[in-house]
Amino acid sequence: MDAINVGKNLLQSEAAALAELSLHLDDNFTKAVDLIFGHAGKVVISGVGKSGLIAQKIAATLCSTGTPAIFLHSADAVHGDLGIFQPGDPALLISKSGTTAEVVRLLPTIKKMGSPIIALVGNPRSVIAEQADIVLDLAIKSEADPLGLVPTTSALLTLAMGDALAAALMVKRNFDAKDFARFHPAGQLGRNLNTTVGEVMHPIERVARAHHDAPLREMIIAMTTHSLGAACVLDAEGKLAGLVTDGDLRRALQRYDNFSGLTADAFMTRNPIRAFPAMSLADAARLMEDRPSQLSVLPVVEPGTDRCLGLIRIHDIYQAGMA
Repeated sequence: MDAINVGKNLLQSEAAALAELSLHLDDNFTKAVDLIFGHAGKVVISGVGKSGLIAQKIAATLCSTGTPAIFLHSADAVHGDLGIFQPGDPALLISKSGTTAEVVRLLPTIKKMGSPIIALVGNPRSVIAEQADIVLDLAIKSEADPLGLVPTTSALLTLAMGDALAAALMVKRNFDAKDFARFHPAGQLGRNLNTTVGEVMHPIERVARAHHDAPLREMIIAMTTHSLGAACVLDAEGKLAGLVTDGDLRRALQRYDNFSGLTADAFMTRNPIRAFPAMSLADAARLMEDRPSQLSVLPVVEPGTDRCLGLIRIHDIYQAGMA
């Protein structure tokens, strides 16, 4: 079997397992969400091996979506790290077999601390499941790898269950984009959510601009002087009448044989899509990208008056060097 078929088989097998898992969510899922939501402190998530790696990701996802969480390696826990627990902190224990020795060893201590246990296990009749307060059953028919041994499907379902918990908790907390931005102040994601168009746009004084009757030569000179990829076509009051992009110029040169009488009015885009100064970069990026033919620039106008204030480029949103 060639590599592509191997890959397809694995992906299809994992997709089927995910679909089946979605059909088997029950009251235990709701109980787990309510338990975590109702606790004022943090969630402690523990596992070893691949389960430990997934536990770290789940903890990170919960933290970034408004639910305090921390990863505790099951082996390190019994060597002093159990001090991370505060009375009542829910413990989310991850084990495919439900019998992982390092995790089983934690059960008596966690119970003595009064912490409820949520078990993410692949065997609902295992030791960990039997001692848990809530069991999220992640049993699978088989792993998706060619040997049926490598944690593939089981790892994916565990990760997906963590995402499902985070999503449900986001809804219960009314967690919105502003909250998300508060937890992501750095990198491109934080920049797009926390920065407005008005903060990064090029002001109209530094943008190529012309009236609708400007000759083609005048347009080319203006767009060469202010090389931002477009020129704003304005009326006598400074309101936006249209937009001419570098692409519009190239298409005009291809279409017309005689340029002597050609003006901006002949090839500008009338009523172009606009941005506003208070708009977030994330919203501006959606305007430019979520369309069949993507845009590279947007004119920025004053709401209500349509007075042109400047221009923003996709490059201004995805600045070089942003994480």
